[in-house]
Amino acid sequence: MSIIKRTFFLFLLATLPVVAQQNITLDKIWKGYFRTQGMDELHAMKNTNQYTVLNRDWNAGTAQIDLYDFATLNKVSTLINSEDHSDLKSIDSYTFSPDEKKILIATNSQYIFRHSFVADYFVYDIATKSLTKLGDEPIQEPTFSADNAKIACAYQNNLYVYDLASKKVAQITNDGKKNAIINGITDWVYEEEFAFVRAYDWNATGDKIAFIRFDETEVPEFTMEMYNQGLYPNPYTFKYPKAGEKNSKVSLHIYDVKTDATKKINLGDFNAYYIPRIQWANDAQTLSVQLLNRHQNNLNLVFVDANTGTTTGILNEKDDAYIDITDNLTFLEDNSFIWTSEQDGYNHIYHYASTGKLKKQVTSGNWEVTAYYGYDKNSKNIFYQSVENGSINRDVYRISIKGKNKTRLTPQTGTNKATFSPKFDYFINTFSNSTTPTNYTLNRAKNGEQVKVIVDNKALAKGLEAYNLPQKEFTVITTPNGDKLNAWMIKPANFNATKKYPVFMYQYSGPGSQEVSNTWHSYNDYWFMMLAQQGYIVACVDGRGTGFKGADFKKVTYKELGKYEVEDQIAAAKIIGNYDYVDASRIGIFGWSYGGFMSSNCLLKGNDVFKMAIAVAPVTNWRFYDTVYTERYMQTPQENASGYDENSPINHVSKLKGAYLLVHGSADDNVHLQNTMLMVEALVQANKQFDWAIYPDKNHGIYGGATRLQLYTKMTNFIKEKL
Repeated sequence: MSIIKRTFFLFLLATLPVVAQQNITLDKIWKGYFRTQGMDELHAMKNTNQYTVLNRDWNAGTAQIDLYDFATLNKVSTLINSEDHSDLKSIDSYTFSPDEKKILIATNSQYIFRHSFVADYFVYDIATKSLTKLGDEPIQEPTFSADNAKIACAYQNNLYVYDLASKKVAQITNDGKKNAIINGITDWVYEEEFAFVRAYDWNATGDKIAFIRFDETEVPEFTMEMYNQGLYPNPYTFKYPKAGEKNSKVSLHIYDVKTDATKKINLGDFNAYYIPRIQWANDAQTLSVQLLNRHQNNLNLVFVDANTGTTTGILNEKDDAYIDITDNLTFLEDNSFIWTSEQDGYNHIYHYASTGKLKKQVTSGNWEVTAYYGYDKNSKNIFYQSVENGSINRDVYRISIKGKNKTRLTPQTGTNKATFSPKFDYFINTFSNSTTPTNYTLNRAKNGEQVKVIVDNKALAKGLEAYNLPQKEFTVITTPNGDKLNAWMIKPANFNATKKYPVFMYQYSGPGSQEVSNTWHSYNDYWFMMLAQQGYIVACVDGRGTGFKGADFKKVTYKELGKYEVEDQIAAAKIIGNYDYVDASRIGIFGWSYGGFMSSNCLLKGNDVFKMAIAVAPVTNWRFYDTVYTERYMQTPQENASGYDENSPINHVSKLKGAYLLVHGSADDNVHLQNTMLMVEALVQANKQFDWAIYPDKNHGIYGGATRLQLYTKMTNFIKEKL
């Protein structure tokens, strides 16, 4: 290059605009600067090859349900716009009637616990555009009957049926009472741990309703003080069965709409301690029921004849540790059924005859099926999601019901999730990975071919370029005992391998969980990247007990929660501490809920490894937690006292050396404030110094208003001061 050309080139560089690297801030994170665009309340229609999306105008406070064509992605129509109906302040969620001519719309939703809520409901007739409010008071879990003529719902622990034509209401149950009897709605522990609220189901002809009745009279009560703004706090009391205590007595009932009669089903031939699922078969008079013993290691699938009440055992599974409930039970036209189970050591798909005889194990291999999407009766293909392409990834597959012609439908490596059209000819794929923001595309179900992009979030990706974000580096850490643990690490963008960096570790570690996954950033990820911009290395390790690597890897922690998981975090921290670019004297750890239990134990048992820990909403003794979750993994305290006590952080406070920040919400109905209060008392009596923060009237999520911003500011300052 000549001197003249070189001089001119340097002049051009000097005159180009300089774009300074922007820094992530907590304010930007919690004000939603980095939020992705999505497809809210995406529903695939069942009767037409179309789908609906709830599109909201947050500024105007309005929402509309829009109908789209699967094949073209073209908008067909707006089914309803809240702006056109003065009574409809907003649309929180919606469901269609079976014939898809009416919509049940929830508004003014008020949450009770994590999943449960009451709301004002309206029935919208698409053809006439008429909107009718369902009752005068907020109700729970309304659903259409199969014949489209009626709606069942729950109100104040009783079940009702509303006739759409006559507008008459029939009360099915009369004994519902707060903190005593619940009909058709789950109690607290079922909602939280079996993850469902609606404990009733219409049959295929709309003439019968099966429901579970909960008698929680003998369940111990728990009371939280709600401070609000009043002169005196208000006590909030609810039934909460702690490990080893009494659960609700559950019973199964079938209501006959035509005769207005209810029949109690005798399940005495089976161990029906828990009834975690009920579901009608295609045969309208056959009800399937999943039953579990208290240890949750003996599962029965039972068919009930709705006319006679006769019960027939169809399937039985036993496990040395525990069995996870499946939501994938699908009845085919001949009443054979699809079932998922980890009976061979990995979660796979099985096809059973209606008698319970195994017809075919459809999928197999040392990998897990992570979602079941459905069965196409025309092509006789099953569609599912799995981790066959690595346990941190998710892909969508097609396979014949005979277990042949398996085809991977998603070529991009990362996290893929499908919503199929009713004909199973198309699917909307939701894809992301650690470098690609969530995007939505239309794909062909035959071969996965991408037809069209729906939402790409390219604007977000472009905007993030100014931040020069550090990337997650995925790896596998091998511990001294030979266990291979998935991990990721985020290094500062200006990383210098000759320097020594402090390390901040994050984990959750609960049974079957996963934090090391190849997916787009969460709110926490942006926080971690902010810390990386400020000179910290952030790392995450999924130890033994976590999911999607087979039953043996997951269930090794059985009866000893907090033993092997803590050993793995300490081992991983020591390995990371030996890296040339890590300051082994400056390693911290953070976790929330189960992760808080873990970070507390790591700081105490690994006091020669960890300099500091943050524990948010931690369990500090499993004796304080609920029956269903705790006993699934630990049995009862009466049976396994040492398992409870040897890994309780409360019993190891004398080992505290590092800096410890303890955080809890006072209205945490899940992990009670009791956990933190008794941990604090133990620390005080051991004369240990620590920091703590209590958030008034905040639940397990600790959010609302500026709460998250204040909390993450506190945690960031603690890290800067102590690490």
